[in-house]
Amino acid sequence: MNKYFALHQTNPDLAKEHYRCNLSLSESLYPCLSIFEITLRNALVEELIRLNNNHQWYQLFYENPMFHSIKQHIEDAKQKIASRNEMATPSKITAELTFGFWVSLMNSEYESLLWHDLRRAFPHLPKPLRKRKIISSPLNRFRRLRNRIYHNEPICWNLSKVEAIHDEILIVTSWMDKDLPSWIRDQERFEDVCQDIRRRMGWHK
Repeated sequence: MNKYFALHQTNPDLAKEHYRCNLSLSESLYPCLSIFEITLRNALVEELIRLNNNHQWYQLFYENPMFHSIKQHIEDAKQKIASRNEMATPSKITAELTFGFWVSLMNSEYESLLWHDLRRAFPHLPKPLRKRKIISSPLNRFRRLRNRIYHNEPICWNLSKVEAIHDEILIVTSWMDKDLPSWIRDQERFEDVCQDIRRRMGWHK
């Protein structure tokens, strides 16, 4: 709570309300972030299967020493699955890997090795924008926001910035599935929560 009390030094009740608003905002982003993560990983796995011509899509990363760090993440996932006395099937490995793993496949170091094929995961991305960094930059913004939420960090300092990232998530989602953003909006209450936070905090857009 120290960050909130420091921000509202003369009004501890407002500091507590700001903390509650942060919880509400974090909760409201869960549908958007979780659906985006699932959509991204499934789209990338589909292209990796096609590239590797094998449902064990991760085998691709064992063939080139350039993929050492990616391979290590996969090995770690296998060990976690084995520790639960489960079989490391392709679907379980896919589910075990983190959002950061999928985002890392868009890193510049893999551009010459992966981008030509993985760009097909974004079939609705306009041709002038079909560049790796166009995808990588927003994905890393989404990752940072997600991590702040999941580590109970404040995200409610600049509500307009969070709204802009939320809108950007929907845009990038539409590059994978143009019908999905409207479905996400039906599952969430993000806009209502933002409006309520402005009322509770006395903020104006």
